[in-house]
Amino acid sequence: MEEKRKIKIKVEDLTLIFGKRKQEALALLEKGISKEEILKKTKCTVGVNKVSFEIKEGEIFVIMGLSGSGKSTLIRCLNRLNEPTSGKVFFDDHDITRETNKELLETRRTQMSMVFQKFGLLPHRTILENAAFGLEIRGDEKQEREEKALQALETVGLKGYEYQYPSEMSGGMQQRVGLARALANDPEVLLMDEAFSALDPLIKSDMQDELLAIQNKLQKTIVFITHDLDEAMKIGDRIAIMKDGVVEQIGTAEDILTGPATEYVEAFVNKVDRKTIITAESLMFKKITLVQIAKDGPKGSIRKMRDIGVDILPVEDEKRRFLGYVWLRDLLELEKEKEMSIEKALKKNVPSVYKSYSVEDMLPLIIGTKYPLAVIEEDTGKLLGLISQTSLIIEATRFEKEEISELKERANEM
Repeated sequence: MEEKRKIKIKVEDLTLIFGKRKQEALALLEKGISKEEILKKTKCTVGVNKVSFEIKEGEIFVIMGLSGSGKSTLIRCLNRLNEPTSGKVFFDDHDITRETNKELLETRRTQMSMVFQKFGLLPHRTILENAAFGLEIRGDEKQEREEKALQALETVGLKGYEYQYPSEMSGGMQQRVGLARALANDPEVLLMDEAFSALDPLIKSDMQDELLAIQNKLQKTIVFITHDLDEAMKIGDRIAIMKDGVVEQIGTAEDILTGPATEYVEAFVNKVDRKTIITAESLMFKKITLVQIAKDGPKGSIRKMRDIGVDILPVEDEKRRFLGYVWLRDLLELEKEKEMSIEKALKKNVPSVYKSYSVEDMLPLIIGTKYPLAVIEEDTGKLLGLISQTSLIIEATRFEKEEISELKERANEM
């Protein structure tokens, strides 16, 4: 059972309005007046509109949307670089929106770090000095801050580059320095605002992999801003999709792909390669009739098949571990031979997967076989569900039903 993680950040009805007549605009917003109408009446812009969500400790929470959606405005409210007009932001149990400037400064220095799209490195300082800069501002002693900076540089894969200068490094390496600088003071929360968007595609992919590797090791709470849906799907434990200052939907990549909450979200995810996101857990059929090898002989197994109208059933042992399948035709032969056990009919060399397998992972397993895919529990081998070849091919191809039988025939002929 997955351990329940505590809530690290909690946002309640957060609203940010730009302009001189904020309170007037806020009152109109409370009455349900549109963002466009508020702009006309007050010349104020609603940047964030009544946003609420919770972020768990150790989670990568991605906030994504197109330009002007409010995502970068929102992340700056979390550390009050943007001052919210109304609403609350809780860090652990205290409300950051109520902190004094002195308290807020301490929170930023010790508990939160931010990585920006532009690297912001000091060109006249070495990589080590850049990585240690935040600690220097905080007042740490030179030896202590250099030790922490060296450790952070090693974490991001820059050991040995300590005494080079930013101009001597690629864009990806410079962004690693920015990440090291953020990690050096060991923050509880890492805020990343379009951190990889300025990088070339290959370097960007490498940085995403690097971030996931670092997260696997350090387990920070990360809030990551992006306009790239593929990036969000790759790195996010959960994703919040924004439009016009409003959060349209929050969920895992799979939640959003399989159940878009609005037409906007549906249009947004329409071109995503679902094969890499949708997992066995989403596709499996959980209501299963099983044959128990220690109890059910050919006659009992045939009866189970006839009761539910199938010609194949999965088989489990006395410890409820999945063993394979039996077919009706084989059981009928055993019954003719007066066999009492189904052992001879059991087909053991069959495909099985874990619930985390993606459609892309599963497709090769159905080539040349007529069996459904068994989804088993990784630790116990217990059968969790079955995935029919038809449902897998439909998900993989998104073709119409009349095309599915032809695809299945081709697969079985290989």
